[in-house]
Amino acid sequence: MIINHEQTPLFTTLKKHALNNPTPFHIPGHKCGQGMDPEFRDFLGPNALSIDLIGIEPLDDLHQPQGAILAAEQLAAAAFGADHCFFSVQGTTGAILTMILATCRPGEKIILPRNAHKSILSALILSGAEPVFLTPELDQDRGIMHGISSAALKQALNQHPDTKAVLVINPTYYGSCSDLSSIVETVHTYKIPVLVDEAHGVLNYFSPLMPCSAMAAGADLAATSVHKLGGSLTQSSVLNLQGKLVNKDQVRNILSMITTTSTSYLLLASLDTARRYLALQGEFLIARMLKLARKTRTQINQIEALKCHGPEIINGSSIFDLDESKLLINLEQTSILGNAAEKWLRNQANIEVELSDLHNLLCFLTLGDNSETTAKLIQGLKSLAKQFSVSTSLRASHVSHTLPALPKLALNPRQAFYASKRSCPLKQASSQISAEFVTIYPPGIPVLIPGEVLTEENISYIEECQRAGLLVYGTQDPTVQRMHVVK
Repeated sequence: MIINHEQTPLFTTLKKHALNNPTPFHIPGHKCGQGMDPEFRDFLGPNALSIDLIGIEPLDDLHQPQGAILAAEQLAAAAFGADHCFFSVQGTTGAILTMILATCRPGEKIILPRNAHKSILSALILSGAEPVFLTPELDQDRGIMHGISSAALKQALNQHPDTKAVLVINPTYYGSCSDLSSIVETVHTYKIPVLVDEAHGVLNYFSPLMPCSAMAAGADLAATSVHKLGGSLTQSSVLNLQGKLVNKDQVRNILSMITTTSTSYLLLASLDTARRYLALQGEFLIARMLKLARKTRTQINQIEALKCHGPEIINGSSIFDLDESKLLINLEQTSILGNAAEKWLRNQANIEVELSDLHNLLCFLTLGDNSETTAKLIQGLKSLAKQFSVSTSLRASHVSHTLPALPKLALNPRQAFYASKRSCPLKQASSQISAEFVTIYPPGIPVLIPGEVLTEENISYIEECQRAGLLVYGTQDPTVQRMHVVK
């Protein structure tokens, strides 16, 4: 195939089909908007509705692509430096599930960091894989976790030589990157694949100013979210594969198993066009974005009582590099917690942030930002800092910077999930084995997963997060006052 990134084979095919204006007697039932609520139809517009179609023959089929979708995936593989690229309309979650199901059978070991997203830990239950958790570096100054070091990974591999896969989060939600090339080199000496949760790393493929991408580092599989930062529609992602350690046909089969047969061609077309946009203009746009991010970080650090960390946190081990487009704003020198600050910015400055936790706000700059959007952010943060400024003696006295120790895994997550259960009050659950997830969102990293032993420490942390207004969920009891434990 001749690589020409000007082309958009799938989007072009969809437009051509819509221009032919065929009379449809197939789903979706709205039939280009004629059978839906008029207000919603008028809001979306005729162009979008004309390509909201299903896998009829002229449009190819995501489950076994042979035409326009396959051509679009081949162009994407070239753009990402992969041997094969699979489109996902199940988000990065679908791609992550596929990675683990394709490499681990029930009872087989997988090494992964414990600060994994819920989708990764859910894949443990679906696959029956046996997790070997690594403790990521705890950043005591900011109350967050970073990546893992090559040394810790090598130790785990020596202790568990029967491991079948290693999963790495790179970059983390907060933008910190491990030495991925070194990790891949270490793991490959054991002839096992490296899987990368690259949900926040799509731009790494399109600029030398960004951290190293998973494919450039030699990883075998990478679940890469295009919609988060790369300009495609929400829920659209890709799964990149290279090398011979993972069978590409097995990957396609498993991705098909967990993917709806009513695939959205709007999402697929947005992946096709996002690839074109990034391949042709990404390097210039990313350079502009990083320049804006550095200027914005400097302006935030000039605001009294606020701190926005940058490349100075790179330590060469667990933090090898940093995605500078992620602005992590620490609030410990103010009198307001993260969730309350998020709400204040929403109500008083009409600003929506990506994330708030106990101590921080996280803001993403993307290719869609400019000096006007960042000026609004700076003004909002100045007003916030002014209103919640406190004397030095009172600063940060209202919160703890200690995250709970990682709980002990007493049962395989799949065994615990399907075990006989009983409900008990959270306050009385210490020393019991959890049969449910307890997740703080965002970023969606579980405090507890099925099979882990509850402690007084993590129960107190859950209650602290609830008091701070953070979203705590995952238990059948929506208030998280009770939870199911293994009988």
